[in-house]
Amino acid sequence: MGECLLKADLVLINGHILTMNSSKPYAEAVAIKKDKIVKVGIKEEISPFIGKKTVIIDLKGKSVIPGLIDAHIHVADFGKILNWVNLTSAKSIREMQDQIRSHSERVPKGRWIIGYGWDEANFMEKRYPNRKDLDEASPENPVVLYRRQGRVCVVNTKASELASITAKTIPPQGGEIEKDPQTGEPNGILRENATDMVWKIIPAPTEEEILENVKMAFQKILETGITSIHWIVLAPSEIAIIRKLCTENELPLRVHLIIPATLLKDIRKLNSATKGKVKLQGVIIFADGALASRTAALSSPYKDCPEKKGTLFYTQKQLKDLIAEIGENNLQPVIHAMGDQAINMALNAIEEALDETARKNLRPRIEQAALLNMDLIRRMSDLEVTASVQPYLIFSEFSVWSAMDGLGSERARWLYPLKTLMTEGVIICGGSDCPMEPLNPFLHIKAAVARQFFQEEQITIDEALRMYTVNAAYASFEEDVKGSIEEGKLADLTVLSQNPLKIPPNEIDSIKVEMTIVGGKVAYSPSPFTEK
Repeated sequence: MGECLLKADLVLINGHILTMNSSKPYAEAVAIKKDKIVKVGIKEEISPFIGKKTVIIDLKGKSVIPGLIDAHIHVADFGKILNWVNLTSAKSIREMQDQIRSHSERVPKGRWIIGYGWDEANFMEKRYPNRKDLDEASPENPVVLYRRQGRVCVVNTKASELASITAKTIPPQGGEIEKDPQTGEPNGILRENATDMVWKIIPAPTEEEILENVKMAFQKILETGITSIHWIVLAPSEIAIIRKLCTENELPLRVHLIIPATLLKDIRKLNSATKGKVKLQGVIIFADGALASRTAALSSPYKDCPEKKGTLFYTQKQLKDLIAEIGENNLQPVIHAMGDQAINMALNAIEEALDETARKNLRPRIEQAALLNMDLIRRMSDLEVTASVQPYLIFSEFSVWSAMDGLGSERARWLYPLKTLMTEGVIICGGSDCPMEPLNPFLHIKAAVARQFFQEEQITIDEALRMYTVNAAYASFEEDVKGSIEEGKLADLTVLSQNPLKIPPNEIDSIKVEMTIVGGKVAYSPSPFTEK
């Protein structure tokens, strides 16, 4: 009787609700009071919670899942590139020129124009763009456009002048300044270390510009159905932005900060900067590099580079001491380790620095956790170490960076072995690594459930969804308050155009986000739902 007296602020009805709660996996309606879920069930069970002021949204058969959680995203970098020109869809140099011309009309004369994603293979002309192409599109603004893959960019005359690039300029070691074979003048193409000649002179954005960029990033994040993020902080300047957002109450979603180890000395200041929807969660340590650049630390050399085994950035003792210091500050150790040697070192350091109680309390995790083997997987399970992965890297490593060439088939078989990790009891949370990889969670889910290389490591759609809901909530110590649609939990919900469990795995990226609800409030909706 008392329960029925509680009237909801918001009710969702006539939906296919995937609760991710194993004791009650499906429902058709949800009632929300303030920022909490008060009832989950069939429409008749929800009816007593409807009052005169209750907003009712008719889902008309749409699906609802718990609010998605991105466990690895670089928000400041993502916001920065939202002001860049996206050239990935350009089918010709003329189309690219049109995009640059249009952008230059919207920015002040003299301001840098930065673009990315062009690929000469997609161009009708089947050639690289050059300095003259860019001059035709924007002669008054310095322009630099980065190629989709590799360290290659093209610049216009204005940018070349600002970077002091002339026919007599000697490129930095490991770099190349391409020249016109007839005139000997730079043609605008810069390769490898020569790209830094331009990058280092581009003015850093102001704090106000970064703040606006971050706000734009938040909006894009909400549009993909994400309600919580684990923000990987890379620079001290980002902390000032976070403090400003907290002060202005400008956070439309939930933010968990993972800071670099270099900021541990500022821990008190950081704690005072976070409140409300922001939580200081962990500290990231970069134990090695990346597979694509052959800097991920391997136990034996790369197949295509026998002289390379990657790079370890810490000794075993340094890593152990740093993890111990993180634990003393009651923060989560987050260790970036891609190669099997780096992962082994990380597990050794966790075992040496933290006793069983500390491991349970701090829930250490390994980011990327790319190249594994059965021994490492079983150790991760025994030590209760979480694997934090970005599944789209499965596609990137095999299709873009040629993991088979770099590792050989025997080792490549153990690249992102998600099914084996789950079978052995390792908890996996999912993230995007945006802007390095796509933001859209369903592209990552597709990469995990429909992977083409070593298909025995495919996981189910339900398992993939758990990586972005209940498992990601566990990774931030919040499995009791979010990650599933249950009474008493936070009302963070994502409404989808289709039921992900009913769609072929290779089509799951066609799902559209219809609504994102954070704390019982509609934070994003491209079109209004029927309200009663």
